Amino acid sequence: MAVASGQTILALDVGSVRIGMALASTEAKLAHPAGTLPHDDAVIQNLREICERERVGHIVIGLPRGLSGQETTQTAAVRSFGSVVSTELAVPISWQDEAVTSKQAEVELQARGKPYDKQEIDALAATYILEDYLHENL
Repeated sequence: MAVASGQTILALDVGSVRIGMALASTEAKLAHPAGTLPHDDAVIQNLREICERERVGHIVIGLPRGLSGQETTQTAAVRSFGSVVSTELAVPISWQDEAVTSKQAEVELQARGKPYDKQEIDALAATYILEDYLHENL
């Protein structure tokens, strides 16, 4: 799906406990971590507020797959979540393969030599998802 120039794109790394987020403008094309949200009953309202505040015009959702590229239970759960996001927020969504983004994030954070937590891994993984999307589509 084409993304209009001048829009902000929100990327989501959807997990069962929390959702990592990253943002980028289509003009600068520089993704940056934007924290995490708990994946709870308030997640759609929280995403709505972020979309309004950041003027998000497009959402990219990381799509998990098995090691051989097959659909998994988590793939189905993320697709279902994406459907709800698309309907409830009325913002177009795109899917982006998220292969090894969490592992890549963990390796980078370890290399920095500073303590980190799972939330930082999730937000950085969302940044990688968004970088991949920007590279492939803009």
